[in-house]
Amino acid sequence: MPMKVFNTTANCIPEENYMVDISERLSRIKKMVDEKKYFTINRARQYGKTTTLKALEEYLKNDYIVVSLDFQDIGNEGFQNENEFSQSFAALFADAWIEQTENESSIQGLEKIADGKIKKVTLLQLFRQLRVLCKSTDRPIVLMIDEVDTATNNQVFLDFLAQLRSLYIKRRSNKSVRTFHSVILAGVTDVKHLKMKIRGNASEKENSPWNIAADFDVDMSLSENGIRSMLDEYEADHHTGMDTAALAACIVKYTSGYPYLVSRICQLIDTKFVPNKFASLSEAWTENGVDEAVKYILADGKDSLFESIMGKLENYPTLVPQLRDILMKGDVITWKPDDAEQKQLHMYGFIRQNNNTVAIANRVFEMRLYQYFLGETTKNDAFRRDALRNKPIFINDDHTLNMPLILDHFVKTQRIIHKGEEEHFLENEGRERFLTYIAPIVNGTGTFSIEEQTRDQLRMDVVIHYMGHRYIVELKIWHGQRYHEDGEKQIMEYLDRFGLTTGYMVSFNFNQNKEPGVQRVIIGEKVLFEAMV
Repeated sequence: MPMKVFNTTANCIPEENYMVDISERLSRIKKMVDEKKYFTINRARQYGKTTTLKALEEYLKNDYIVVSLDFQDIGNEGFQNENEFSQSFAALFADAWIEQTENESSIQGLEKIADGKIKKVTLLQLFRQLRVLCKSTDRPIVLMIDEVDTATNNQVFLDFLAQLRSLYIKRRSNKSVRTFHSVILAGVTDVKHLKMKIRGNASEKENSPWNIAADFDVDMSLSENGIRSMLDEYEADHHTGMDTAALAACIVKYTSGYPYLVSRICQLIDTKFVPNKFASLSEAWTENGVDEAVKYILADGKDSLFESIMGKLENYPTLVPQLRDILMKGDVITWKPDDAEQKQLHMYGFIRQNNNTVAIANRVFEMRLYQYFLGETTKNDAFRRDALRNKPIFINDDHTLNMPLILDHFVKTQRIIHKGEEEHFLENEGRERFLTYIAPIVNGTGTFSIEEQTRDQLRMDVVIHYMGHRYIVELKIWHGQRYHEDGEKQIMEYLDRFGLTTGYMVSFNFNQNKEPGVQRVIIGEKVLFEAMV
């Protein structure tokens, strides 16, 4: 039997792919099905929706007849009008039904619609046949439809949802009405928020055709324990000697459990880096290997996930300001569930709620967004050019970074280019200039990330990952010596957390009598290089 592999395309198959155990997730969803709920599973691209539906189909089959459809199988023509849609839907449904039950006699009416033997079919006729079927079965029917985004711009789909809603309401008020036991719609778009026009005697108004849907609160991200169990299974096959607990924690730190990113990191370590980056799988399955995988993902211009989500910033430029303010300015933005931009950012997977504030969904997205924002303008090109010109002298013979020299050049470049500028301008731009300076030095060989809990308007901790080494740089606004000493204490504690003895600080000081430059300071057993800008 072939060895299992990590999969990042289409749905995962337990017999073929290393997977996180999602049985707890399936149990929670089944509870909703048992309670006759109609609901949507709406998550960002490649968040495990299709894999979950396929597993759920198997999980439910002993208690229900599960009819699983994919609206991608209906072409554009299939959504042109009620007749085309009804024929296409009936064909998909009939095929799925026969696959599940091997019983063709009970769907003869649907087969006639699918074969075009009934001219100008309406949704009313389609649902009449579906009701007959629901009434004749010995087990309740669960309808699951994947990729509903394919249909959300079509009026016929809204009418289809309205028919489902109507039968759901009738069932609630009349126990003799038989319809689907449960309906599950999956896609990026939450169809609960779609609106349709309803014409009344007085005026036209809007209503949701899916306002009967229950809230879906099941966590679709992959847990640290789940990832560890998956790595344990891999380790049992390959015997690399990896520390599965430590690697699971490291992967979660980067991905926050985003299923595609978890699988992609594991896939790259398993297949891409031996012998080019590491001599063996034992060397690859380490935190250095995870760092290499993240670096690869950030540099991959053809990654399907990032092609999709970054394209949203081009198509919806109004989404950009909030993301930029969070990352570059350290703004704390309140979570507003009714805010149009936040709804879209959350739907496409950019953001999450964190203690009623907006946070970037995961560290990999954050790092990719920094690349995007730093590269979208030319205003800091002078910093970028100076960094590239001096890059050879910033790399030591042992392939470590000469951080004191980098800080010294950054301070001098700032003085040459922006000497005498106004305070508020530097305060808003200083951190962006430093990140612009660092990016071309580390890109291609390393990465940098920002510690989320330190990103505010006064302070930001940058963690540079380069050739297996980490460098902690605190960026802060100067607010007096006492505040400066507190900052020194904070970075010392931070160095302890990472097991480092040397740290770096860049202070943006607007006092006229400041002395720009870099100083080496000994604090206990630690060394701190402090740059004053």
